[in-house]
Amino acid sequence: MSMVQTVDNVALLPAYLAAGTAVLVLLADLLVARARVTVSAAALGALATAAGAIFVGGGGERRTFCVGADCSYVFGGRAALVAVLVALLTLGVLGLSGPLLRAGATPVGEYCFLLAASMTGGVVLGAAGDLITLIVALETLTLPLYVLVGLRRGSLASIEAAVTFFVVSVVATTLALLGAALLYAATGALHLRRLGVLFAEQPELLDIPLTTVAVALVVVGLTVKVAAVPFHAWAPTTYDGAPLPVAAYLSTVSKLGGVVALLAVVQHALPARTTGPVLALLAVLTMTVGNLVALRQRRTVRLLAWSSVAQAGYILAPLGALALAAGRTGDARAAAYAAAVAYTVFFVVLELAAFAAVVALRPAGADGGTLDELRGAARRRPWAAVGLALALVGLAGLPPGLAGLFAKVTVVRSLLAGGAGWLALVVAVNAVLGLAYYLRVVAALWSTDRPVAAPTDPAAAPTDPAAATGPAVAPTEPAAMLVRAKPVAAVLAAATVVALAVGFAPQLVLDLAAR
Repeated sequence: MSMVQTVDNVALLPAYLAAGTAVLVLLADLLVARARVTVSAAALGALATAAGAIFVGGGGERRTFCVGADCSYVFGGRAALVAVLVALLTLGVLGLSGPLLRAGATPVGEYCFLLAASMTGGVVLGAAGDLITLIVALETLTLPLYVLVGLRRGSLASIEAAVTFFVVSVVATTLALLGAALLYAATGALHLRRLGVLFAEQPELLDIPLTTVAVALVVVGLTVKVAAVPFHAWAPTTYDGAPLPVAAYLSTVSKLGGVVALLAVVQHALPARTTGPVLALLAVLTMTVGNLVALRQRRTVRLLAWSSVAQAGYILAPLGALALAAGRTGDARAAAYAAAVAYTVFFVVLELAAFAAVVALRPAGADGGTLDELRGAARRRPWAAVGLALALVGLAGLPPGLAGLFAKVTVVRSLLAGGAGWLALVVAVNAVLGLAYYLRVVAALWSTDRPVAAPTDPAAAPTDPAAATGPAVAPTEPAAMLVRAKPVAAVLAAATVVALAVGFAPQLVLDLAAR
């Protein structure tokens, strides 16, 4: 067998475009040194990356870095879907970052470069064909976020969030790498599909304690990235301490990356009868704990963070059907994988819309604030309040948020097809629990009660120009003091339109997810 690896540069085009965006941003910041030019370069690069992914993905599956039949980079329909999502979500976060960057406390060049570097990791992640490429791509996505989370200068909350995220992510990566090393020691393989073939042909490998430990370490390391219970504690602190656009990126692109990585190893590499029971237990714990704790939240971003934890449980639920023999048939497995991907697509679109609405409703440079500060927001900013209401209703799975409704129906249908009716019942009960806090926020938006004065974050106060020249802005003050950035409005409008569109065409998303 030839050990010479073939290189298909067309397959690598989306990764080239994403990495080129990072380089272009650095050059623009160095040579032109104008914030508008730097942000425009990042935005154009993200659009080019999405276009390149569509072009390459439309031509069928392409493989590169291959030794024999094993390839380290496989760019097909699902990889194209992931790359397009990552690029467009990055573009959306850039739009939400306008008020933050105009405040002057965040270096524009570094901010845009870090986003582009993270986007590169997300694009490569969807096409990873072996464990090393997968873990390196996931870390390329995650590593810039350590810095982005801590970019609120002078904010202790931001520093705490960055340190928490860094420590937890490093431990998770260590576990995943150790698991990959032990898998190689037990099987002599690292390519995902090769591992799957070995476990199918030599089931006795699963009786080796070393293999059991390796599988457990890989699964645990990746579920930390998804913020699944009991590896979730970092998420609320990190989301709430990060700048709002960075929190949006964490809740969408970072979550998408964790799901893609976990799905890749479960679908192609690790044995379903071993991972299925673990994922079923994690799904139940994650959705239940996330919803119960979200009921008690009083800060907006923390509520969205705990909601994101619960949503991770719904994403993992279809994979829990692999615990049963009926869920390990070919059709049942295909339905489970497609349901997990489709739910993730619906979730990240709705989550971006929710964060865009929060950015629009908050003063420039402020954090997410409390739920009490959202009371009566529909009277001050009706378009933003409607966008937030639609996003929350969609996450709850109620009409007219058809995207969220069909997402939950897809999950339940895949569970029933896999014989996991008990898990479908748990999903239904948790969906009812989620209604309590989603609808509470929606009701507060149209409340006639006077909102309390907005307490400014003392640590973030130096970054708010208005705070340096006058009193803090309360939600009851003129709307002119609130964020009116056109990019924020555009992102909110686009995310809402996309959410409504995919709600009317859920089968299209399912078909793309099944490729």
